[in-house]
Amino acid sequence: MAKLALSRKNLWEKSPRVVKSLAGLVLGRIPPGVTLGRRFRETLRFATEAEWWSAEQSRHYQVEQLRSICTLAYEQTGFYRSLFDSVGFDPRDLRSPSDLATIPTIDKVTLRQHLDEMCAVSPDAGGVDTVSTGGSSGEPLKFYVGAERSAIEYAYLVASWARIGYRLDIPQAVLRGQIVGKDRSGVHHSYDPVLRRHYYSNFHMTDENIRRYLDHIRTIGPCYLHVYPSSAATLARVARRLDDPAPSNICGILAGSETVFAEDRKLAESVFQTRYLSWYGHSEKAVMAAECEQSTDYHAWSTYGFFELLDEQGHPLTEPGKRGEIAGTSFINRVVPFIRYRTGDYAVYVADACERCGRQQAVFRSVEGRWPGGCLIAKDGSAIALTAFNVHDDTFDLTLGYQFYQSDPGKAVLRILPVHPLSESEQKKIIRRASDRLQGQVALTLEIRDALEHTVRGKQLRVVSRLGGSDGDGS
Repeated sequence: MAKLALSRKNLWEKSPRVVKSLAGLVLGRIPPGVTLGRRFRETLRFATEAEWWSAEQSRHYQVEQLRSICTLAYEQTGFYRSLFDSVGFDPRDLRSPSDLATIPTIDKVTLRQHLDEMCAVSPDAGGVDTVSTGGSSGEPLKFYVGAERSAIEYAYLVASWARIGYRLDIPQAVLRGQIVGKDRSGVHHSYDPVLRRHYYSNFHMTDENIRRYLDHIRTIGPCYLHVYPSSAATLARVARRLDDPAPSNICGILAGSETVFAEDRKLAESVFQTRYLSWYGHSEKAVMAAECEQSTDYHAWSTYGFFELLDEQGHPLTEPGKRGEIAGTSFINRVVPFIRYRTGDYAVYVADACERCGRQQAVFRSVEGRWPGGCLIAKDGSAIALTAFNVHDDTFDLTLGYQFYQSDPGKAVLRILPVHPLSESEQKKIIRRASDRLQGQVALTLEIRDALEHTVRGKQLRVVSRLGGSDGDGS
């Protein structure tokens, strides 16, 4: 299993359900900001103030942070010392964010090949988590990060969501891939008293189940939907087909972790009669951005990391309307520094500040995810977005990539590229873990491959579907 630090978040998430229920009797009476800890509260206060800084204040802060993280990387890691020396970059001489452009970029391949040389802190140290994820590409990625990053990231999310009125004491109705069993009434529902979250299952999205989800949401008072964009669209489509009107107690829609399509946003806002806000982030914690209350453009948090849009040659883009690859330098991961990290995601550059809201933050739009996602069709006919399948343990550590092939509802072949010949027990472990993640909704068989299918543009498909005549080619 991946190593996890003894952090507040990790202990809570690993606690048995009965322990959470008992603890919830006490924790549910405590303000969430107190339960989430001092690091969360301090970061939330800082972010709320810093988002209105002047351009000069933001620039000064970024220079300090860039100099700090680059100095740490140079002094504590062999990889960055060699990289910086090769181009004559001395972190102590950094005077402007533009000075960073002299450093070559890194990407996932770099991380896979040089992880041990990139660690500024021992992975075995206390307070360090191992992150192992298949990501949206199906190609496993492993790295290390400080356990405190969860409190920091959540503070920035809460500060972003506050733009459309969210507060910590307002409940959330969540459909974001959590494994959720049935409650006493038979609904796939559970409740987290710390975060005031009502979880519903993304893996059982039939019309009847969604009707029961919506009926339950009506009972929880004023709330926000916290969802994948695809989940919001599915809820809206089913709600529109039902005789009863959609719940009127939904105050806003918080949608992230997938590409947002304009027609899906319009549908969700129309059905639920409320504002839809999206954000951008990733497991590597290099860039965090969110829409403002005045537009659907993304504003990069200047105090979370240093945001760049790069052309094919790796040069920063500054011309409005130009599309480039998102790259980031993380201010919050001081275990494995991510410096000029190319994410594989693309967006269009808009400006260095937002004319509508006045925030002096880099603005971009039209985010295009790095890989095609797709969905699996469960045995009950519901669609399971592959975003919900994203794993953060060591399930795929022994693979170079994975992909689903489906020709019948409720059944699929899990294709994998192994790093070496796998034993029977190793193969069974992969199937068991993947099946558990899919809640038994799709029966899996394993297939060892020496190549996986790609789109006509060379992108690896996560799902090759042969259902209903689909050719699975993507684009």
